[in-house]
Amino acid sequence: MNLRNAHDIRDAVNSGKVSAREVAEAALKRVEAADGALGAFLTLEPELVLKRADAISRTAKEKPLPLAGVPIAIKDNICTRSLRTSCASRILDRYIPAYSATAVQRLENAGAVIIGKANCDEFAMGSSTENSAFKVTRNPYDLDRVSGGSSGGSVVAVAAGMAPLALGSDTGGSVRQPASFCNVVGLKPTYGRVSRYGLVAYASSLDCISPIANNAQDIALLLACIAGRDEHDATSATVPVPDYSEELSRPFSGMRLGIPKEFFGEGLDPEVKSIIEAGIRNAGSLGCELIEVSLPHTGYAIADYYIIAPAEASSNLARFDGVRYGYRTPSPEDLLDMYKRTRSEGFGEEVKRRIMIGTYALSSGYYEAYYGRAMRVRTLIKRDYDRAFEKVDALLSPVSPTPAFKIGEKISDPLAMYLSDIYTVTANLAGIPAMSIPCGFTRAGLPVGLQILANQFREATLLHLAKAYAEAFPLATPQLKA
Repeated sequence: MNLRNAHDIRDAVNSGKVSAREVAEAALKRVEAADGALGAFLTLEPELVLKRADAISRTAKEKPLPLAGVPIAIKDNICTRSLRTSCASRILDRYIPAYSATAVQRLENAGAVIIGKANCDEFAMGSSTENSAFKVTRNPYDLDRVSGGSSGGSVVAVAAGMAPLALGSDTGGSVRQPASFCNVVGLKPTYGRVSRYGLVAYASSLDCISPIANNAQDIALLLACIAGRDEHDATSATVPVPDYSEELSRPFSGMRLGIPKEFFGEGLDPEVKSIIEAGIRNAGSLGCELIEVSLPHTGYAIADYYIIAPAEASSNLARFDGVRYGYRTPSPEDLLDMYKRTRSEGFGEEVKRRIMIGTYALSSGYYEAYYGRAMRVRTLIKRDYDRAFEKVDALLSPVSPTPAFKIGEKISDPLAMYLSDIYTVTANLAGIPAMSIPCGFTRAGLPVGLQILANQFREATLLHLAKAYAEAFPLATPQLKA
C-alpha cells in the first residue's frame, strides 16, 4: 500500500475500498521494517493504533471523514491524551498527558490515526535531533547524516514512508530545515493560525505547530483540519480559515517573487547555492516575475533569536522542578538540593545551555540590554518583511546554508549549529508563514529544499506556488537507505 499520499488513503477508506485497519497495519509494518535503522519514533502502541483504526472504519461507513484512516506521526512535544509525551527529555520520561493538544484533537475528529510519537531534539532545542535524550534520528538518504531538527523524527516518518502526514513544531526552522534535509514539504504557518494549546512551550512568542507531508495538496488538507481560532489559546487568530484545497484547484497565474539579496552571501555552500538559483529560475519560468529585494536587518537575526528564544525558554521550563510532575531526583538532602539535582539530572546539555543564556538575558540589570533590545530588533526585522511584501507576493531563499551534515559534526560547536538556522529564524521572529519544498539533490545525493515565504495568513499563496512548482519540475528521487 502507498503510504505517501493522504488524499488517496482518505478516499480509499471513505469509499470502503480498504479499511482503516489495513492502512494502519501497513504503516506499522513499514515502521517495523525501517525504524530500527532510522530512529524516528519514541513511543509506539500498536494495539491502540489498530483499535483506533477499527473505530474509524465504522464511522467512515456512516459519513465521510476529511482524514479517514490516514496515519499521522506526532512530534513528542505535542500532548496526546493517554500516550506518553516526553519532549525527548529524561525529565518527562514517564509523563502521560491527561488531555490532547487542540491540533491533535482536531485531527482525531477528522478521522486521522496517530501512528506514534516522533523523536525530536529535547524540548525542541536543536537543529539535528542529536539532542534527544533517547536516540539520534538518522537521515533516510544517508544514515551517517542528521535528519535535521528539531522535528527530525516527524520529518523522517514522512520521508521514509512510515506515515503520509506528521505534525512538528517550528520555533526557528525546526520543520523547514529537516524537511529540506529529507526531501519533504514542511510548512510553518503564520503565528496564531494554529492553536498552541497542548504544545509544550519552548519559546511562546515563536512556537508554531506545523504540518509535514510529501506534497502541497496533503499539507493543505492537514492545515485545514488544524487551523483556526481556539478558545484555549488566547494567541490563536480569529482570521477565517480558507478552503486551501479549493485554492489549489484554481489555475496558477504567476506571482511577483522577491529574492532577498542578504540570503545569498557568505556561508552559503556553493552547491546548495547553485541548486537554489536553478530553483529560482524554474519558478520564474512559471510566469513569475523575479525581483531583488533587501531585508537589511537579516544580519542580526541569529543573535536576536538566540536571546529571545532562550529567555522565553528559561521562563517556560521553570515549571519542571520535580515538585508537580515529571522526574524527581531520588533521596535529596533538602528542597534546594532536590531542585538542583532534579534539573541537572533531568535536562540535557543543550537545554541547560539555553536556560542559562535566557536567565542571564532576563536578569536584573541586563534585561533591557539584552531582551529589551532584542525585541526592538525583532520589530525592525518584521518591518523589513512588511516593506518587501509591498512589492512582491512571496520570497524565495535557501532553507539551510548546507545539506545534511554528518552526525556528530557540529554537536560540540553550538555556534556552528545555531548558524544552520540563519535563513529560517526570521520568519518566526516576524510571525509570517514559510515553507520548504524539495528543490534538488547534491552530487552526493543529499536533498536541498527551497524556502518560500509570504505575508501573514497567506499560506494559500505558498501552497499554490509549491503545487505549481512540483508539477512543473518533478524530481528524480534517489533510493532511500532504509
